[in-house]
Amino acid sequence: MRIVKNGDVHVSAPIGLSREKITAFIEEHREWIDQARTKTFERQKRRADFYNKLPLKTREQTDDALRRLKVLIEPMVERHAKEMGVKPSAVCYKAMISRWGVCNVKDKSICFSIYLLLLPEWCAEHIVVHELCHLLEPSHNARFHALMDKYFPRWREARRETHRICRMKEDE
Repeated sequence: MRIVKNGDVHVSAPIGLSREKITAFIEEHREWIDQARTKTFERQKRRADFYNKLPLKTREQTDDALRRLKVLIEPMVERHAKEMGVKPSAVCYKAMISRWGVCNVKDKSICFSIYLLLLPEWCAEHIVVHELCHLLEPSHNARFHALMDKYFPRWREARRETHRICRMKEDE
């Protein structure tokens, strides 16, 4: 049994198990379901509150955010790409909330989330190096981690800090 993002309860059961037994199982775990749903909704609210810190409701707000992001990210891409001996074919920016960045290894393009503006600069830089490393190694294997160690030694710390910021200190 699991709670999905929208709060629905999904139950997996063996084929042939009666509806009555499944319903009884759900009722026996009603307290757990209620607690899990509450946690899911709280997590979604914290996530929405985090992303809403960057106003993108008007064209002017979006244009301003894109301008600020380019000023931040483009020098990082230029510096690290040169150091690493790579050259992305294109760099774009989108309002992505499921990922900080995406590298298309086939066409060598990289796209960054506009929400990088919500992170400390060194955490955003970690994302830049991460995506550039994918131009050298497409998967997250040992070679990729060695490249990250070489080009951004504090990447693990930056990743932890990014996760902490996004969770909005939910553990505190």
